[in-house]
Amino acid sequence: MTGHPKAADAASADAAPEGRDADDATQDRSLIIIDDDHAFLSRLARAMEQRGYEVRTADTVAGGIALIEAHAPAYAVIDMRLSDGNGLDAITRLKELRPEARGIILTGYGNIATAVTAVKLGAFDYLAKPADADEIHAALIASKDERVEVPENPMSADRVRWEHIQRIYEACNRNVSETARRLNMHRRTLQRILAKRAPR
Repeated sequence: MTGHPKAADAASADAAPEGRDADDATQDRSLIIIDDDHAFLSRLARAMEQRGYEVRTADTVAGGIALIEAHAPAYAVIDMRLSDGNGLDAITRLKELRPEARGIILTGYGNIATAVTAVKLGAFDYLAKPADADEIHAALIASKDERVEVPENPMSADRVRWEHIQRIYEACNRNVSETARRLNMHRRTLQRILAKRAPR
């Protein structure tokens, strides 16, 4: 994927992202999207341009951090798991260079423990895939007082176990060997669990 800004159409460039006040039209609307799902990345980039953002994209943690270091954006949408590492590293670098930036973590491996870690590292919000452009845009411009709605359905027993494993994994700084030791679990078994999506 290219690291250069994508050209937004004239109507999008002149308009503030919907949901903002007119006075916000002059605010920095730079946005970096980091995701290794190329089809999703392309679709989301176009959709966010249509909402008035100036978009740059990357498909790796290293590429995203390079874009952030070249020009730290006002907004970022970052996939949690990328081919070369964890999207939380990009969030951390963004907040170091631009503390007021709003970074949203996206993941198909959504879990409570990682959400807490993401927020501690500076993420403004945390959305599970599939998340569409409207949801992402709403999260980017949300006020700090707005809260995530409580899920209607409680977690299953399998999900509770999975969440516990994820909590220990995060407490061990994502060290698989140490997590397996603490859980008294074979390392390969733990790796298989971590590679799967969260059970419902």
